Amino acid sequence: MLKESSKLSKKDIFIYFLMAVTGILITVTGIYYKQSFLRILPLYNSLIIAMLQSRVNRYSNLFGSINSLLYAAVYFYYGLLASAFQAILFSFPMQLITFIRWNKNKWEKSTILRKLSWKHRIILSVCYAAALFIMCKVLPLFGAKNVFLDSATNILGVFILFMTMFAFVEYTFCMIVNGIIGIILYIPMLNETPDILPFLIFSVYSFICIVFAYFEAQRLYKKQNETQISV
Repeated sequence: MLKESSKLSKKDIFIYFLMAVTGILITVTGIYYKQSFLRILPLYNSLIIAMLQSRVNRYSNLFGSINSLLYAAVYFYYGLLASAFQAILFSFPMQLITFIRWNKNKWEKSTILRKLSWKHRIILSVCYAAALFIMCKVLPLFGAKNVFLDSATNILGVFILFMTMFAFVEYTFCMIVNGIIGIILYIPMLNETPDILPFLIFSVYSFICIVFAYFEAQRLYKKQNETQISV
């Protein structure tokens, strides 16, 4: 049984292969555009973090909290103020707290998951729309770029952090939506700042991992319900 459980699944092999290819592409494009190593360093860390996220592994939150500080420096460089402040003020502390909470409610290598009620989903949607409206009015005053998409992805990122902290299974679906917005955000920036290409490449890899995370979270939630775990 031990020998059988140590075998890699087709999904694991695919993720490892994709991680290696993405790492090579990030390196090649980073060298081509003379990208500073310090600016793409968080991407290399994120290759492992995204792989862990695809498994809904609780340690992805611990590593992600530390890496968010490196991302903040990158976002400041590109003028993405909403992303920078989100990384420092929310992503770093909340992912650390999430790891602590998930560790207290262990389930295999993940945690015990639960679902939002429809009432809470509606409330969160209204709050999201209100926050997006405010950010779109305030950020232009500070000279921010790509205000709508930058705000849309980072406000949703904050909501995802809260949902992840309390282990609501819907966080994976929201991550898929946020992944799409992130890719759309980077594409038009290529004309003005082509050296952002390594981040776009990682965004595609991350999106694929997020899709795997969605199905893994659904599997875990179903398995937990079948064993009648109280959430």
